[in-house]
Amino acid sequence: MIAMIAGLKVRYGLKIAVVSNEARELNTHRIRTFKLARLVDFFVSSCFVHIRKPDADIFRLALDIAQTPAEEVMYIENTPMFVQTAEGLGIRSILHTNYKSTRAKLSEFGLGIGG
Repeated sequence: MIAMIAGLKVRYGLKIAVVSNEARELNTHRIRTFKLARLVDFFVSSCFVHIRKPDADIFRLALDIAQTPAEEVMYIENTPMFVQTAEGLGIRSILHTNYKSTRAKLSEFGLGIGG
């Protein structure tokens, strides 16, 4: 998934954000271990903003930071309730179940990657 998102970022000039519900230690560990700071433009982590998904305010905060209208955002998430919250704000969303289906859905939204 990381390689695919990195490829899409380069190919389409995407801004990448991560909205997460994690403790500080786990958040820092994941960012360092997977070298996410090289890929992600910004993180909205519940441990720092004191708002947790599914609260719509965490998504509104991410939209404000991105300075991007909801209809121009694609959200990928593996928790159905969080997808529903994002969609309720007008954010196009993909319920991630596996790499192949997420890749296919991204392609349906016009974000195909070769290979």
